[in-house]
Amino acid sequence: MTSSSSTALRLALQLAGPAAGDALAERLRPQVVAAVGERFHLPAEAVEALTARGEHGLRQAMTEDVAEFLERALGTGDPEIAHLLYVREKRRTPGFLSAILAAADPADGRWYAPDGLVPTVLETTAGLALEPALRAPFPELVAHAVLQLGRELPSAVVLDACRRLAAAGGPAEIEKLAKSIEETPDELAHKGLAGLLRTAAAAPDPVAALQDRRPSAAWTDPAHAHALLQVRLGERHVSQPAGLGPEAIREEHERRPFGPTPMDGGRWQRDTRDCLVRWESCPDDVIAEYHRVAPFSACNIAARLPFEVLTEPGASTDRIAVPEVIGRGLRAGWFPAHRVLREVGPARETLAALPYDHEPTRRAVAELVAPLGTDPVNWLTFYARTGTARGTAAELVAEAAAPDSPAKRTTTWPRPLAAVFPATAPRDARKVFLRVLRCAPEAVQIAVVPHLDARAVQHFLVYGDPAPAVREAIVAAHGVPALVSYAAHRNLPAATLEFLLDLDEPAVDAHLFAYCHIDQRERERMLAGRLRGGGTRAAVPDDLLDALDEVNLAHYRAWLIAGLESGDLGVARKVVGRLKLQLPAARLRLLIAVWERGGPDAVRDILAMNRLPVTLRRQTEKLLDAPDGLARLRDRLAAEETPVKLAAHRSDRLEAEGIPIPWPAMADALRAGALPEGAAAHLARHPDCPRDIQLEALRSTRAPAFRNDSNGDAWVRRGLASGALTVEDILAHAAPARAALNHLLLATSSSSPDGDGRAVGALITALTDEHLDGDVEAWAVCLQLLPTFAGTLPELISTAGAVARG
Repeated sequence: MTSSSSTALRLALQLAGPAAGDALAERLRPQVVAAVGERFHLPAEAVEALTARGEHGLRQAMTEDVAEFLERALGTGDPEIAHLLYVREKRRTPGFLSAILAAADPADGRWYAPDGLVPTVLETTAGLALEPALRAPFPELVAHAVLQLGRELPSAVVLDACRRLAAAGGPAEIEKLAKSIEETPDELAHKGLAGLLRTAAAAPDPVAALQDRRPSAAWTDPAHAHALLQVRLGERHVSQPAGLGPEAIREEHERRPFGPTPMDGGRWQRDTRDCLVRWESCPDDVIAEYHRVAPFSACNIAARLPFEVLTEPGASTDRIAVPEVIGRGLRAGWFPAHRVLREVGPARETLAALPYDHEPTRRAVAELVAPLGTDPVNWLTFYARTGTARGTAAELVAEAAAPDSPAKRTTTWPRPLAAVFPATAPRDARKVFLRVLRCAPEAVQIAVVPHLDARAVQHFLVYGDPAPAVREAIVAAHGVPALVSYAAHRNLPAATLEFLLDLDEPAVDAHLFAYCHIDQRERERMLAGRLRGGGTRAAVPDDLLDALDEVNLAHYRAWLIAGLESGDLGVARKVVGRLKLQLPAARLRLLIAVWERGGPDAVRDILAMNRLPVTLRRQTEKLLDAPDGLARLRDRLAAEETPVKLAAHRSDRLEAEGIPIPWPAMADALRAGALPEGAAAHLARHPDCPRDIQLEALRSTRAPAFRNDSNGDAWVRRGLASGALTVEDILAHAAPARAALNHLLLATSSSSPDGDGRAVGALITALTDEHLDGDVEAWAVCLQLLPTFAGTLPELISTAGAVARG
């Protein structure tokens, strides 16, 4: 929704009501005609012709749904309107053609004019746009539609169209169609159709003869034939119509098999099964045929797949599609998990394809590996053989659990690897082993985890989400390095983060800081040296200081800003060394914190880095030996953090420098009139901005450029959506009126609840009823003032009413 005059005009015509709206449309006829033309994409003279009838006037054209208005106009049976839209403006949609043909009188010769509807439709050679012609009152159009679309339609639907042709044109038209069908290579894929039509044409009652030959109860629902036609014509996303069963689809497949169809020029092919397999009613044999030629597509789009696609000759999980099929099939309940584990191989690909968050699958895997027990050798052997096993998963487990197997048993982790930082997801046999082990009972996991290598330990902790008892067994066996590797992942669960943070282990904290999405307050705590268990470290550990050197400032500058008020000398040196602090308040905060924690000598150390402005360094050096030096430095900070000083900077700039916005003081300064002009508009964009500042900011908003405008006054839309602002707020405070109107229109958009739209409509209706009260002149004045009126929307409406009355 935009702020265009046509939008306001449309709203006015809606609110004014039928009588006043019609009068207002006539009062502003040139503007309304132009707006209708813009809305319908029609020239002005075409608008005049389209709205000449009283029931299709200008007000209706502006206020009703465009498609509904046009279909209603076409449904009048007026050949001139049909010519205007369908022929001249080329609005060749099936809905429009249906409306035209349903109301058309074949006796009116204008339909047959050289540039009339009938010759135009006869030029259409194929496609869904021609489908309504199957039910046309014009014999020529029915015959043409049968010849163009008959190959794609079931015999019953073709016979229904021929019955209409017989009723409209008589035996001669049926005989003519039979001759045309006979000249096609295969009788439109309906064997014997031409002879059947000739027999019907010779019968005393051709319509009854065709009805007798129609398969009873087959394809009687128009939605079924329409969906099939969409499929035949190559559309890929066609909803399955209710009641269309697999028997009817199979009969169609036997008549004319679904499959690849050459496109224009024969350059590439479309496969009609791309759509059909998405339907639950698609027969299994059609799905299986499609899977053989397009396995990857089948596993992604089919509504279901028969189990045989996994086991039939040629099926192999080495092909990328079959693992996808296993995952989908188990989740959807197509395949029993036990059968997949017993019958589908090779084992690694099958086990890798299982959906391990699917509880029935997890239970099946737990039963599968039960023979491995708590013997680590069995599990290590299972891991070692996973990559090369060619049999099923059940066969792999049986071999690994057999102590008398001729193959070599594995007693230590093969090819051990160190942990990596940050953690990377497991792959191949490691991934399979981890997932399978997670399905085993805790006692089994506790027995096995001491024998994992460092990489597997990291994988099991980070991606395995172990139970507390299993985690304790891992730490007992592998020590602090296991915890350090645990902390090297970006998205750890909240409970895991709490566990690791509570350790207060320097190396763990350093990895959490460097690799994890932790709260900014946790970063501030770490850089201040405060322990979760209580107390403060004398100095921030080197591990954490080293992590600050690796921070990517382009993306994570805030991570260093977290140390702004740490006071720790090592942290302050990193912050000053890597960041160019822009705001005086940020520099002063850092120096004060260092002085409070380390004294004047620590401040001298920071100043000696020559990274702060010369004037600040000289002023601060003079204070270092003064008895009240720290207090005077705090006074300077207070002067820099007054609301007037802070309001001169954008709120996101303050946030980037770690400067909190003193909202109560800002609100006081606003009420005292001390804030700079435009400061409220900048502050209002901040998510924490208090309501009274937002209301002030409403007094100077702009109309959004488009619905998803992410700049300017998009905060108004967010406030309305969250409930922080109300429609009453917009009416009472938002200005100018043009912007206020657009904010209200956004509030009633399709993304808002219907109740919100009704509430807004009721409020605006009450306002217009009070001040305009059906006065056409008052409405016209209101629309004329809207583009330049500087006040609120209620002030505009009341002013327009006063002008019209005065």
